[in-house]
Amino acid sequence: MNWRGIGSIYRFEMHRFARTLWTGLVVPVITTSLYFIVFGSAIGRNFSGDIQGAASYGAFIVPGLMMLSLLMESIFNASFGIHMPRFTGTIYEILSAPLSPTETVIGYVGAAATKAMTVALVILATAHIFVEVQIAHPLLMLLFLALIAITFCLFGFIIGVWAKGFEQLQIIPMLVVTPLTFLGGAFYSVAALDEPWRTITFFNPFVYLINGFRWTFFGTSDVSFGISLAITGGLLVVCIALVGLIFRTGYRLKA
Repeated sequence: MNWRGIGSIYRFEMHRFARTLWTGLVVPVITTSLYFIVFGSAIGRNFSGDIQGAASYGAFIVPGLMMLSLLMESIFNASFGIHMPRFTGTIYEILSAPLSPTETVIGYVGAAATKAMTVALVILATAHIFVEVQIAHPLLMLLFLALIAITFCLFGFIIGVWAKGFEQLQIIPMLVVTPLTFLGGAFYSVAALDEPWRTITFFNPFVYLINGFRWTFFGTSDVSFGISLAITGGLLVVCIALVGLIFRTGYRLKA
């Protein structure tokens, strides 16, 4: 394993993150604060008692807020990271370097996952200003957070290779990922839905990501943690297979 080459890609991507550190961290803090002001105060006052083990509605939406930002940051950072070399033509230098496809992906995905998890943890820290959040399984929370970050960084890597321009980088995150996240129970319990919408919702894979992550906080969710873990692992395997196919065929990398 060429750890020096992996480290070079990782440091380069993290240096780009450091140049925009102020906006990269302040924006999530402001956005999270607004969510708590609007959802936590205006909507949360209509809820009384515990919601799936959460002490308040404000605490209940914390995992959803973290997941929303994590998914978007993972896809954006990974897709932009690999698309820029394609756009500038430096991708050929990377492909000709003494790095295997696995080492190249580890460098890009590792940096993107680090940045996405940093933003998610900043949101968690911001949430503590507004509500009291108890994490029932902190170690599982971090591991599941990392698993989802890696999965969607790989997904973002695929989008970055597929996209022909910067406009296409935004299509799937904005028109697919964001709506599915909002409809996946990020700010409400699926159990509160009437039929047939409750059954239809379970066809949304993001339901399992959000509820699995919520389980690590409160020990209860709309679906079991085992099912959530299995579906997340399945998505990871699919993304790994697609990335492997991209490098084997040279799809939009060597053209």
